[in-house]
Amino acid sequence: MATITIHTDEVVDTALDALTSQDKSRSDAIRDAILLAYRTQRAARLRAEAEALRNDPAEVAAARQLNAELESLRAW
Repeated sequence: MATITIHTDEVVDTALDALTSQDKSRSDAIRDAILLAYRTQRAARLRAEAEALRNDPAEVAAARQLNAELESLRAW
């Protein structure tokens, strides 16, 4: 585990004070913020990849073909 030093400004200090008002340490609040930023970035990247696949005619055709093949295997 690494130790990180950050320099804050008044806006960040105010936000950090608000995030630590519920018995949460500054370190916990910062860790939570980093994880939230990571998850948000990852979700945006996955959305962009899915959008690219959705807009790729070859991928759409392959998905439709696979769906047709799987449909023939359905028992009902």
